[in-house]
Parts: sequence; C-alpha cells; structure tokens
Amino acid sequence: MPGPTPPIRSTPANPAEFPTLVLVGHGMVGQRFLEALADRGVTERARVVVLCEEPRPAYDRVRLTSYFSGTSPEGLSLAEPDFMARHGIELHLGDPAESVDREARTVTSRAGLVFAYDTLVLATGSYPFVPPVPGKDAAGCFVYRTIEDLLAIEEYAKARAATGAVVGGGLLGLEAAGALKGLGLDTHIVEFAPRLMPVQVDEGGGAALLRTIEGMGLTVHTGVGTQEVVSGDCGAVTGMKLSDGSALATDLVVFSAGVRPRDQLARDCGLEVGERGGVAVDERCATTDPAVYAIGECALAADGRVYGLVAPGYEMAETAADAIAERLAASADPGAPGNSGRAPSVFQGADTSTKLKLLGVDVASFGDAHGAAPGCLDVVYSDSRSGVYKKLVVGPDGALLGGVLVGDAEAYGMLRPLTGSVPPVAPEQLVLPAGLGAPAALGPSALPDEAVVCNCHNVTKGTIRAAVTDHSCATVPAVKKCTKAGTGCGSCVKVLTSLVNEELEASGVSVDKGLCGCFAQTRTELYEIVRVRGLTGYARVLDEHGREAARGGDGCEVCKPAVASIIASLAPTLGASGYVLDGEQASLQDTNDHFLANLQRNGSYSVVPRVPGGEITPEKLIVIGEVARDFGLYTKITGGQRIDLFGARVDQLPLIWARLVDAGFESGHAYGKALRTVKSCVGRTWCRYGVQDSVRMAIGLELRYRGLRSPHKLKSAVSGCARECAEARGKDFGVIATSSGWNLYVGGNGGADPRHADLLAQDLDDEELVRLIDRFLMFYIRTADRLERTSAWLERIEGGLDHVREVVVEDSLGLCAELERLMADHVAHYRDEWAATLEDPDRLRRFVSFVNAPGAPDPSVRFVPERDQMKPDLDILAGPALPVRTLEGNPA
Repeated sequence: MPGPTPPIRSTPANPAEFPTLVLVGHGMVGQRFLEALADRGVTERARVVVLCEEPRPAYDRVRLTSYFSGTSPEGLSLAEPDFMARHGIELHLGDPAESVDREARTVTSRAGLVFAYDTLVLATGSYPFVPPVPGKDAAGCFVYRTIEDLLAIEEYAKARAATGAVVGGGLLGLEAAGALKGLGLDTHIVEFAPRLMPVQVDEGGGAALLRTIEGMGLTVHTGVGTQEVVSGDCGAVTGMKLSDGSALATDLVVFSAGVRPRDQLARDCGLEVGERGGVAVDERCATTDPAVYAIGECALAADGRVYGLVAPGYEMAETAADAIAERLAASADPGAPGNSGRAPSVFQGADTSTKLKLLGVDVASFGDAHGAAPGCLDVVYSDSRSGVYKKLVVGPDGALLGGVLVGDAEAYGMLRPLTGSVPPVAPEQLVLPAGLGAPAALGPSALPDEAVVCNCHNVTKGTIRAAVTDHSCATVPAVKKCTKAGTGCGSCVKVLTSLVNEELEASGVSVDKGLCGCFAQTRTELYEIVRVRGLTGYARVLDEHGREAARGGDGCEVCKPAVASIIASLAPTLGASGYVLDGEQASLQDTNDHFLANLQRNGSYSVVPRVPGGEITPEKLIVIGEVARDFGLYTKITGGQRIDLFGARVDQLPLIWARLVDAGFESGHAYGKALRTVKSCVGRTWCRYGVQDSVRMAIGLELRYRGLRSPHKLKSAVSGCARECAEARGKDFGVIATSSGWNLYVGGNGGADPRHADLLAQDLDDEELVRLIDRFLMFYIRTADRLERTSAWLERIEGGLDHVREVVVEDSLGLCAELERLMADHVAHYRDEWAATLEDPDRLRRFVSFVNAPGAPDPSVRFVPERDQMKPDLDILAGPALPVRTLEGNPA
C-alpha cells in the first residue's frame, strides 16, 4: 500500500484559535459526516482532520462491483474534487490512526503524526470476517471489501485462474460472484445457510433467486460450509473441502462471509464495546467518553444493534454532526443554537429495508420480511418460469408489515413507504403482475405524508411536498438539492419524480413534459405524429406541430437532431431518402453526423469501418494498415472488436473512405445514434466451452441492424456459452448461447451508469431470436425519450420489463406485425452512407477543411506530434511515447 499522502487543505487553521475535530476513517459514512459538518457551519469554526487508511478518498462501496463493468475508481468517488479544500479539511490518505490517548486527548497516526483533539469521531467501519479454516492464507485467497481488493482479484484471476469460489451467499457474496463471473471464471457460491441471502429473503425468495442464478451458469452449494482451503506445491489455491465431504476444484477463493465491527482502536483506549463487538454509543452517537463519538458500522447503537447498511450510517452521521455543532456553539456562546435552528436529532434505530440488483436480479426486502409478528399472514405470488417471487406480510388488521421481492422489485418504491399502514387496495392485488387482475399501479398520492420516500436520507413525502410548496423547488434536481432525496442509492427517484410533478400540478403549476422549447410533445408523441402524418421534413413538423412561438423559426439544438433521428428511422416507411445529409436533413445533424465521422478533441476526425462480429480477413487488415500508414493515422483496436483510425482532416475523409469501400468495408456508424457493434466471442468453432456459433449470429445481427437510427447509440454482443466472454449482459441487447438455443437479454449498459441486462426470453431458435430483437428495437425507437439509452428507458417505462415482454413477446398491444414491418423496411432499404457519398459529387463538396480554399488544405495548417502528451508518469509505463497528432497553425 502506498505511504501517507500530504494532507489536502486550502486555508490553514491555527490550532490555538480553533477547536480540533479528528475523524478516524473516511468511508461513505465518514464523508457524509463531513458534509453534515459543512452544512452546519462547523468547518468554518473548527479545524477538521481526517485520517484515512485507504490510498483514496471516500468512494461508493455499494457500487463497488461496477468497477468490473467499466466504472473507474475515480467514477466511484463520493466527494466533489474541491470539497476538502473548499471547507478547509485536512485529509491524510494512507495514514490511519494507530492509537488514541484519551487522557491526553491525542491521536497518533501510523506515520507518527500526533493530533490533539477536542472531539474525536470514530468511523472505522467494519472488516471482512474470514472463517478460521486451514489454508485461508494461501495465495489466491481474497476478501471483497475495497477497491484494492478488487484490483488484486482482477490481477490474480487474469493471470492464474479459470475457476473461482465465493464463500458466502449474502449481499456481498453475490456481488463477488458477479465480479468473478464478469472476469470469465467458472464461478461457485458456497453458503452455509440452506438458502441464498438468508438475512434478507425467505425460503421462497431464496429458491427463486437460486433458480435464476443457476440459470446464469453459476454453481450454488447451499447448506454446506468450508472446512479447508487446499493449496498445491507452489502454495496457491487448488481447491476446497466442504463440510458434506465433497471437494471443489478452484483456483481462487473470495471470502465474503459477513463483516465485523472494526472496534480495536476503541478497545485499546478503554471505550466500552458490546459483547459481540461494536463501540457502544447513546442516542446522540456519543461513546462512554463524552469527547468521543462513533458512527456507522463500527458503532453499537443504543438499541443494541450494529447496522451494516449505509442508510443507518448516514443517519448516525447527521445525528453526531448535530450533537457536535451544539457542543461547539455552546462552548463559544452558551446561548447560541448549534444546529442552525434544527431540532436536536437522535438515533433510535433505522429501517433496514434494502433494494439491490445482484447479478442483474432485482432483490428487495422491507419491514417484517420474515413474518415474525404474531398473527401475521403471507400473501405470495410466485412464477418460477420467469424467476419472480413476491411475498407481502400482512397483520391481522390488514396493515402491511413487510415483504420480499425477487426478480421484480418495481413496486418496492411504493410498498416500503406503505409499511405500517393499511394499503388502499387488497394486498393480493399489490403482488399480481399487470394483466392478471392487478389494478393500475398505486400513485404516490396513496402515500401518507409521514411515509419515508428516500430511505438513504430519511426524507418523507411531506418533506418533498414542502420543498415544492414552501421552498419554491420547481424541478426534481431542485428538490434533490434541497432535501437530498434521490441522491443516495437512487431507488426512490421514480417515486420522487412523480411526487414533485404531482405537487406542482396540484399547486396549479403546469408541468411541461415537452421535448424542448419548440415542441410541447414528447419524443414518443413526435414519433407517432411523423409516422401517422407521413412527415418527411423538420420544417413541416415544426410549423404544423411546434409551439406557436417556435413556428416559422429554425428550431433548436435539442429538437433538430431528435426529429432528424425520427425521420431517419422511419425513412423507408415514409418514402423519404434514408441518407442523413440529403436536403434539409443535413442542416439538422450534429457535427459527427454532418461529416459521417467522429470529431476528436484536436479538431481532426476518426474513421471507423464496420467489422461485423470482429471477423476480418488478412487482406482487409492489410488495407486498414496501408490506409493508416498512407494518411498518417493513429490506429486503435477497440473493445468493440474493430479498428479506429484517428487524425483525419475533413478533406481526407472521402479519400480514406474510397480506399476502404473498394476493399469491401462500409461505415461503422461510430458517429451516429445508431447500432455500433455486435461483439462476439469465437464460439463453438474454436472454444472448447462454446455451445453455439456466436460469430455467425453476431455477423448476422450486425448486418441486419447496421445503420438503424435510434434515440441513442445501440451496442450488442453474442456469447457462445454462459462464460459470457463477449459481455453480452452489458449491452443494449445481448445474446447468450444455451444448449437449447439462445437467451435474449435487454436493457444493459456498460457506460457511466452500468446496468446488467434483463432476461427477456430464453431457449430461442434463430428465427425466434431475430423476430424478438426486431420487435424490441422498434418498440424502443418508438417509445424512448431523446438520448435515452435502453437501460434508462427500461427503468422508466411504466411496467418496466414485464410491460416490454407483454408487448414484444406476447403482442398484448397488437403491435408486433407493425414493428416487424418497420424493421423489414429498414433492412430492405439500407445503404452504406460512405459509398452513397462517394457516388455523388454534390455530397462530396461539403468535405473541405475551409470553404474559402476548397481545392487544397490550408498550407499554414499542419499535423505535428504532440510534445510530451504521453510522457509516462509511472515506471511501468516507461518506453517510447506514441505520437499524438494535433492541429498547429492559424486556420484563418
């Protein structure tokens, strides 16, 4: 681990003038505590020192596994980049507290720094419990707790492992299993309890979860414990011995068997701790020493519980910040309020409801999930075919006491706040899916004002309403900023949005749901207008259906590309030109579409030829190499299995395309809101695990959907077996081979907000698969909002995946024939845009660097290597720097 870093601080405080507060630990709860101190003005009146063991500031540990889906460690950070400096907080990274002297009121860090404190706050969190089994320290054994743990697991798995086992089938255990599966390992889960997630779900929920997870290709061992980790002659893991006498061959073991409060620092300095661990605190989070507080997973609350969830930790952070602000104000001015007028807060326990997506499966539990209350009854809906299990626990008086949701947790946002009250409809109607007698989804109006909508920040419906009516918050972002609702796990955002819009409308404020200032209609409504009316031009759409003030105008940067995309996607049906640069369409495109290439940061463009399925001949590879050499282009093999060529001038684009088109290439649409790639593994042709020909299917799908314009870019993948080497479940639509056919997953996203795709249908033959993808894509294009990925669309659309399945699989709306016809029209009328441009002299005239010098590029502009652009900062990157091209000169 790196050594301690210099403290981050802007304005030094004089310890002689300011009281000193030392925070030990900088995790999620620690960061929330610092934010609460800043909100109360404490950072302006006290010196705040933070001792952090990890080499990086606080990050979102709840989303830890998203690292394996492409989220960088920096992308998980919780603190704004300038937060510490802005509030004058000293942050010491990689330098944890080693000892506390309560008599002298000092804390000594690992680096030997000594800090005198007036107030000490312990936020040391918890540590992973590793069962005391023989071999637990062998090479290849890991825990799953920090980013450094993930980096170590990733490095070892790539170098030395084909099979991995997770000890523990709880929340973190399933997260770890998902990570190993994502790394391509044959993954096993070993859980001592008779079911997965024994704390959160009941037997029925565990059975549904088991079926779904095993259907993903993971092997689950329940009701058995780990007796020994077996290692080979080199000291590395080779297997495990289980308590039922069986053996499990594995190259890597991750222990995720629970956590324990990290209270050793408190024990060593004589603070009271619980019999089973945890620093004992009162309702204000103060320990037995009034100058010391403890918050989060290291604290034993006054109700005798250690809370291992982030929401209770956040509440404890707020409570401690209140108490410390009051103490600070009292010491400075005994008559002054210390919490800016807030009522003194106390921590008397917290809601332990949880909603998670584990291995792509929705799992939620709330209230009395196991039905421990006397006289309670269960209302259960179970569909083992689709992996859905819903149970509500109802009291003798009809009040909702709790519940378990597996496979479909869409109703969680409404059910949890109703806990403790009698629902407005019969409980059995709350678990039935649409189409089986369930009423329309309960609206937020059914919730009482005291219902907690945001569990992370303990924000009630009444508080949200007050933000709109009393604090003039007129948008969801404004309400988030005012109340912090929706800024935690995000599971309440849908209900929050409905509440805000409902309250605005009740106040007489018109909620504008239009696309932009030019159109009062949504993108979905505009799609139907264009389709039904047969409109082929933006000006006509604007003049006939735009807002009155916008008619006759030029439109805006929001609606022009959105309407252009609608017209392009419907072009074959409308009888319009499908070429995006014909006539009026050209003026509607953004920079990338305008030149059929991606604009890069230095003003040059990239050229990306299509390579269906990643399959390419040696002759085509040679052509790409020759083009890159002749035009001086930087080449990069992408994660989408094709080759990007960077550094082309606008005037060079047609010349480059001509060479590529002659060799049989076509546009890869890397510039458009269209299908990008269909990635594939090598499938059964080469791989010993493959059960279907994934390359053939990937090529077929990419050639079928190439050029399909949509609300946002589309990515796909086909994996030849459940090992999932093509990462199909991180795509907008992904296909995974089974021994019986193909499983179709939809709504995935491996971008900034990763989401695993959901299973739409399984064991499909080729014809069934293509037909369902046709329907899904055209239904998405028809109903999605502007720039809305399939992942966000699936979570937003009413009814979610169930509704989409009813429409595209069961044809509940009678749309499938039309959706298939629209796709057939697209396939029949597809034409490569590069080739179409090269064939038309008028179209070629736009490809000049400067309109006043159409014959040749301006001689004052030349490409030169960027100096020191790739100078290595680390020894492991040492080596010759690659040339990066940039523009130099005066384009005028």
